[in-house]
Amino acid sequence: MIRHISILFSLLLVMSCSAEAQLLKKAKNLLGGKEFSKEEAANALKEAFIQGTGKGVNLLSQLDGYYGNPEIKIPVPEDAKNVEKKLRAIGLGKEVDKAVESLNRAAEDAASEAKDIFVTAIKGLTISDAINIVKGEPDAGTRFLENQTTTDLTRKFNPIINASLEKVNATKYWSDIMKKYNKIPFVKKVETDLTAYVTQKAIDGLFVMIAKEELNIRKNPAARTTELLKKVFK
Repeated sequence: MIRHISILFSLLLVMSCSAEAQLLKKAKNLLGGKEFSKEEAANALKEAFIQGTGKGVNLLSQLDGYYGNPEIKIPVPEDAKNVEKKLRAIGLGKEVDKAVESLNRAAEDAASEAKDIFVTAIKGLTISDAINIVKGEPDAGTRFLENQTTTDLTRKFNPIINASLEKVNATKYWSDIMKKYNKIPFVKKVETDLTAYVTQKAIDGLFVMIAKEELNIRKNPAARTTELLKKVFK
């Protein structure tokens, strides 16, 4: 969610403080006197949002999109923290690192699938929704997308994550370290649903990054340029 989302916030900041009768007049002034309809403005907002989220998704789906970002890097599952600690203590840190990397590679592999789901949600965005986003909390846009898409993202990510875990050998690496852990005397066996865990973490990371970009748009006036608005409405 990078520069293109500036269109959304530029027009909506006008909308949020205007009566509907004044909306087009205000937006017309913002665009240097160019004529356009309310529907055209709404379509431009949606297009900007779609392009912006698409760009953000692309960043996460690249190599190290998750693994190279400490803010959203997927760690060992909470119920396996003790496993990690004990295995590192007996010199098996490299095996643990390999397993963690594979979890993140699976998330990166699945991230691109979020695009179509976001597009569907954004196309359903009304002007009323958009005004509420601008007048809401700093992450109101992110929360809107989260509410509208989490169920669909989970359903779509789950089989992809499962296949990705196999493809990047995460299942094998995890199985290997768990076998070694379970051989340690007197330890409590741990059984983690890797697919469910990585799916949830991948989705969480996606919204962390979207919220971060949304906050930047709201706080940074330079990110709300009207040049892009003119380009969309030319």
